[in-house]
Amino acid sequence: MGVIGKLFKNGRSQAVRIPAEFRFEGTEVEFRPGPNPGEVILSSKVEAAGTLDAFFKSRTKIPDWELEGFLEHREQGQHERDDPLA
Repeated sequence: MGVIGKLFKNGRSQAVRIPAEFRFEGTEVEFRPGPNPGEVILSSKVEAAGTLDAFFKSRTKIPDWELEGFLEHREQGQHERDDPLA
């Protein structure tokens, strides 16, 4: 089993006390659904898009399991080109 963090209320919000070895830099984090029902992935907030450098930095933050088979299973049927002289 992994390391356990504590849940607590802060006013009307719910918060998570993160163990020291998993602390983030900055002031914001990003939540997204995990691969299994009920799982949540918490990660550093991705830099604002707009530069290729930001794009490539964000690519390294995506776990490999999210990219597996991303484009491998899409169907690409045969496309017939129209005859431009017809």
